[in-house]
Amino acid sequence: MSFAEKLLRSRLNEDNEEKAKKVYSSKLEDSTVMLDNPLKASKPAAKPAKPTKSKRRRQQLQYSVKKCAMSYETAVKMNKLWNEYIKDIIAGDINSIQSKMLKADLCGCRLIVHSSNNASLVGKEGICILETENSFAIITPDSTHKSIPKNGSLGFNLLGSGGTSKKIRDAGIPISDVQDITNAPEMLGGRVKTLHPAVHGGILATNSASDNADLEKQAYTKIDLVICNLYPFKETVAKPDVSLPNAVEEIDIGGVTLLRAAAKNHERVSILSDPTDYKSFVESYKNGVDQSLRNKWALKAFSHTADYDNAISNYFRQQYASLDTSNDLVQRFPLRYGANPHQKPAQAYVTQGEMPIKVLSGSPGYINLLDGLNSWGLVKELAEALSLPAAASFKHVSPAGAAVGVPLNDVEKKVFMVDDLKQMSPLATAYARARGADRMSSFGDFIALSHEVDYATARIINREVSDGVIAPAYSQEALEILQKKKGGKYCMLQIDPAFTPSDIETRSVYGITLEQRRNDAKITNETFANVVSNEKALSKQALIDLTVATIAVKYTQSNSVGYAVNGAVVGLGAGQQSRIHCTRLAGDKADNWWLRHHPRVLALPWKKSVKRAEKANAIDLFVTGEAWKATGSERAQWESMFEEVPAPLSEEEVKSHAKEFAQLGVACCSDAFFPFPDNVHRAHRSGVKYVAASIGSVMDEEVIKAANEYGIVYSALPLRLFHH
Repeated sequence: MSFAEKLLRSRLNEDNEEKAKKVYSSKLEDSTVMLDNPLKASKPAAKPAKPTKSKRRRQQLQYSVKKCAMSYETAVKMNKLWNEYIKDIIAGDINSIQSKMLKADLCGCRLIVHSSNNASLVGKEGICILETENSFAIITPDSTHKSIPKNGSLGFNLLGSGGTSKKIRDAGIPISDVQDITNAPEMLGGRVKTLHPAVHGGILATNSASDNADLEKQAYTKIDLVICNLYPFKETVAKPDVSLPNAVEEIDIGGVTLLRAAAKNHERVSILSDPTDYKSFVESYKNGVDQSLRNKWALKAFSHTADYDNAISNYFRQQYASLDTSNDLVQRFPLRYGANPHQKPAQAYVTQGEMPIKVLSGSPGYINLLDGLNSWGLVKELAEALSLPAAASFKHVSPAGAAVGVPLNDVEKKVFMVDDLKQMSPLATAYARARGADRMSSFGDFIALSHEVDYATARIINREVSDGVIAPAYSQEALEILQKKKGGKYCMLQIDPAFTPSDIETRSVYGITLEQRRNDAKITNETFANVVSNEKALSKQALIDLTVATIAVKYTQSNSVGYAVNGAVVGLGAGQQSRIHCTRLAGDKADNWWLRHHPRVLALPWKKSVKRAEKANAIDLFVTGEAWKATGSERAQWESMFEEVPAPLSEEEVKSHAKEFAQLGVACCSDAFFPFPDNVHRAHRSGVKYVAASIGSVMDEEVIKAANEYGIVYSALPLRLFHH
């Protein structure tokens, strides 16, 4: 057995001679093995070469830069070291000064800018504390840090991440990677790149001494310009086949953080989030970027991130908090379409908390919600002001009628078509009055009720043509009735009565966002305290009727004028450009409302087959006289509703009945001042005894003079009530 075989056997502790031979033949035989020289290891290690004097000076400078909280006083000490260092480099060899200076470390030397493409840098002086490939970092006598670009450089050092730096580098432009300053590689597939103190410390640092000291301690450099375009989240989620994981992947984290950090520190840092600003930056950089430009770019960045975040929250609201999802939190209603069928998509949502309305049946539309939410505001305010149940009948974002629960007499029950109902609650009475104000306009209305919907109110709603109802609660009996209406498709909304909207409301018109304080002015008896007419007395009923009329016009499309009596609106002129046309329209409706109380109207000989809506239409034609202007099939259709065709109301019958109207003491409110006395003259013809309107017209004196002529009590409102 050879020496190698014996050695192997002893090292393996192997008793089996054959096995040791086998290992030897397969692993070691005919092989060359390099063994350590034990004698060599025992020799002492060679001493490092003693650094030259100039190298020691350079090491001292580098130590000073890394360890000192840099101030100008410290830099002056560095400069003294540098002067000694450069003397050692040159060593009296005057002929090679230029070549040696090009190779020398300039950290610590005193620099003065004699010429530059950036005029604002000319004359800058300081001590170099850091030299890079493209620039010098200097500290000035006031301890301010400045970056001075080298001749032929871009004027600053570029930093980029991922594909951005590669593309710029491929274009032949020098650029460093973000990881060069973070000393940390990109991770998680590129999702973490710039989230590092070296980046955000450099962006957020101000020119204060404490910030400069913090950066020096960490050897971080200030960043003066941030250019960032975010991941295309909006474009991604707009695709019809986008998946949730795809959408999530396009949520930019680092980019948004860069934009917000740079925008926050815009007093020093320029932030470019819009490519159209690149040109203006390049032009302004030559002479020093003006602060006004940085202000503008910061605003753009903040707006951009806000819009980006809004798009993200909107997407996830649809995924996680929509009525058509299975989640408990509901912040969004998908709508079939907007104001018109071709206006898709459409939705209603809140950005904080939970949606204050619940859908109990049906599917609300865009206009349903406009009507429902506006009408709820009206009835809630009306009920609070008068401590009575309130109801409103809305069409196209204006009330056709509004009322509080003042009891009905027998005539009113018949006029409002509820004389067959034995049970009438205060809330049912309020809706009967509101619906009866203008039955033609209330056809297909959206109803708002201030209190829990009870059985009596549900019975009235169930037999009227209506699109929906909004209320704070529904009794079980009311639910059972209304959830069967329209084959279960009747829209029923339940609103949280404790919900208070934001003080600020916004809307978008043609791409422009408008913002204003919500009209939260409260209407109370004090609102009518400034009586400017000769007649001063305001009865309790007058105050109720003025309150009803005023709150109604507050929620009516302007211009608007409203007439009210017995706790109910009886005529509304809405959305007219001319004030007198509002007053005439409201007055005409009030006159027609009163004519419906005429004994001959109440005794019309209807055929049994005529429906409620048909009766309302036929009565309107009768009291306005339009029935006798009709010809052909229109006239024939109207006459077919009666057992015996009625004769028209005579002029004397109309005048005689109108005198009784004047005795009721009608209240009138205008959402702004009456510009001419013609409004007062017209209101008087419809029995108006009380007027509430703001003043401020050059014709105020004439307007009040007209009110005094008729003995009208004229209250000068302290506020205007335009509504759009």
